[in-house]
Amino acid sequence: MYILWIIIAYMLVFAFKTIKGPTIWDRLLGMNLIFVKTIIFVIAYASVFDRAYMLDYAIISTLFGFISVIFITYFILDRAKGRKK
Repeated sequence: MYILWIIIAYMLVFAFKTIKGPTIWDRLLGMNLIFVKTIIFVIAYASVFDRAYMLDYAIISTLFGFISVIFITYFILDRAKGRKK
């Protein structure tokens, strides 16, 4: 049970990094770490409380996290190329 509170504490630390990050890449990294900690939290929750159906949520969350980071990266790089023209 304590592991869930530790994961929540880590998520708060990474949320602070996402908000405060000096560059957009630090914010993107913080957002990605929050996605990862969310997935770890769901897996730990499913293990502690014996809820196997929650693992489906972890898989879907993994896909959304990966796709969103890829799209945001492409958007940032496209904006950077547009400024240099």
